[in-house]
Amino acid sequence: NLQNIPIKTPEGRRIRQAFIPEDGCVLLSADYSQIELRILAHVTGDDELIKAYQHDEDIHTKTAMRIFGLPADQITPAMRREAKTVNFSVIYGISAFSLAKDLTIPRAAAQRYIDGYFDFYKGVQKYVDETIAQAQKDGYVTTLLNRIRYIPDINSKNASVRQFAERTAVNTPIQGTAADMIKLAMIALHARLLKDFPAARMIMQVHDELVFEAPEAQAEPLREVVAEQMSSVLNMRVPMKVEAHYGKNWDEAH
Repeated sequence: NLQNIPIKTPEGRRIRQAFIPEDGCVLLSADYSQIELRILAHVTGDDELIKAYQHDEDIHTKTAMRIFGLPADQITPAMRREAKTVNFSVIYGISAFSLAKDLTIPRAAAQRYIDGYFDFYKGVQKYVDETIAQAQKDGYVTTLLNRIRYIPDINSKNASVRQFAERTAVNTPIQGTAADMIKLAMIALHARLLKDFPAARMIMQVHDELVFEAPEAQAEPLREVVAEQMSSVLNMRVPMKVEAHYGKNWDEAH
């Protein structure tokens, strides 16, 4: 399963170094940066999220400033890491109990983090409430491209079953749109490769990443085309940032 090849450990990086292109070629990796948080900003219309991404601010530091009540120059790397967990966890409707477990902090502190997040990003709270209400009424939610996901348990009398359905309803427009976006990018890039880079190949998709093999001489122009195509596949309120690099193996391409 290529989606489970490690990346963050030295051992994982060594494994990735075993993935190599044909002679005279390089591997090019293009990865959406914080795609789900950027889609969250778009679908919620939250002023603070949109402003942060339009001005290329560090969203994790910004959230840390809010939940810890400190200026940017007093936010430590550990605080930023905790805020990063909060940012990504909110998309999945995490509870204070689960967040406390993930961060190894008291449950009351986790609840303060969550409350501080929603107090600052008010548009996200509004989106959560409205999405759950719409799912309860219609029985389904949709991605931005109107792909439907039915939520049959959204009105279940069993609280744990219903809460899971609510989290699914909230998360699907975000994750589902991310999936739609990268597939649209793949379709567009397939056509572009046939036209302008016939010697290059799109090899695989791994989550928010596309991997290509191309002749070394074409690597830089291909990198620019891939990044531009992926970032412009949908018209969004915030820029869709793409990190694209190439190298002699899959590790180097990161």
